[in-house]
Amino acid sequence: MKYAFITTNFDYCGDARLLSELAREAEDAGWDAFFMWDHIQFGGEPTVDPWVALSAMAMATDTIRLGPMITPLPRRHIPKLARETVSLDRLSNGRLMLGVGAGDAQQAEYTAFGDSGDPKERAARLDEGLDLLTALWSGQPVKHEGKFYQTETTGFAPPIQQPRIPIWVAARWPAKKPLERAARWDGIIPLHSRAGQGENISPEELRQTIKYVAERRTSHDPYDVANFGVTRDADDTSAVGAFAEVGATWWVEGVFTWMMDLEYTRNRIRSGPPRI
Repeated sequence: MKYAFITTNFDYCGDARLLSELAREAEDAGWDAFFMWDHIQFGGEPTVDPWVALSAMAMATDTIRLGPMITPLPRRHIPKLARETVSLDRLSNGRLMLGVGAGDAQQAEYTAFGDSGDPKERAARLDEGLDLLTALWSGQPVKHEGKFYQTETTGFAPPIQQPRIPIWVAARWPAKKPLERAARWDGIIPLHSRAGQGENISPEELRQTIKYVAERRTSHDPYDVANFGVTRDADDTSAVGAFAEVGATWWVEGVFTWMMDLEYTRNRIRSGPPRI
């Protein structure tokens, strides 16, 4: 089991300097990764661009892994995302992890800024976008004529990490197609279908999720399962153990900046991960 800390990218965490300090403190406290949300306008202001913040975090740290959890890939210009991810992977010396999803079209920030609110279109954009993104990471010439994206290039310089930057895909249990998508990549961020109402996935639901995904994997490479949760301190390990027992490989400790203030966040980071 590995351990990550995640913050929002708004309210008091909408500050790249502060996030770089928190990432450094997390590295010093023994966390394995520091992740952040990726929203344009979800909660309070200020809101920081995740790529600017992650770059500052990369410069302030040496070993901790970093990444957005998650970036709504259908909202992204894929060649620009390829440049951003490769640049950050090189800046961090191969420490980037990329969490992706279709994005929840019910959130106003998507349609309010001109993005499609159609779930089927967003899912199709996610699949095609992932194929194009990884082709651009290859370092080889790319000619892509798809339904949503058209790209022709002699090739981009590849990232440090090979065969690619690890990709984790968000999927809501028990929807099958998102789980099948996640099986094609390097890890899954399993969410409950009612996550928006504050309901988290249970250990039993996670066990069923892992079983479903494993049956559809075509690769024998290691596969990550990231479970999100909240603990009081480093000694609060009962929930962590329950999820590890059914197959979670990462515990991602979250804070909600509209409920937990900066003092709480700093103290929880400094307390260290709830290792079992």
